[in-house]
Amino acid sequence: MTDREILQLQITACELRELILRALFNAKSGHPGGSLSIVEALTYLYKYEIRIDDPDSPDRDRLVLSKGHAVPALYAVLAMKGLLPISQLDTLRRIDSPLQGHPKMGSVPGIEM
Repeated sequence: MTDREILQLQITACELRELILRALFNAKSGHPGGSLSIVEALTYLYKYEIRIDDPDSPDRDRLVLSKGHAVPALYAVLAMKGLLPISQLDTLRRIDSPLQGHPKMGSVPGIEM
């Protein structure tokens, strides 16, 4: 990776952290540590490795997030990829929101398990 690519990943990770913290603040609950500790990995994976631009394609890549408390980070990445509106992150953990505190298969595009 070039220095420029690394810098861009760092900037994106910071932007994701802001989205995560805002969502958790608005929810008045959640586990920030789990989400913040996985940001760099998700940023890299969704920028360079995971093919999910068409979430309905049977050939898309899938991510199984085994640490469910980190799902706000995954929601933020999916929003940055355009798979859900960024404004929807403000509904995290609300009773009528598809964005719950643990991933639920099929709740939003890109949540596979």
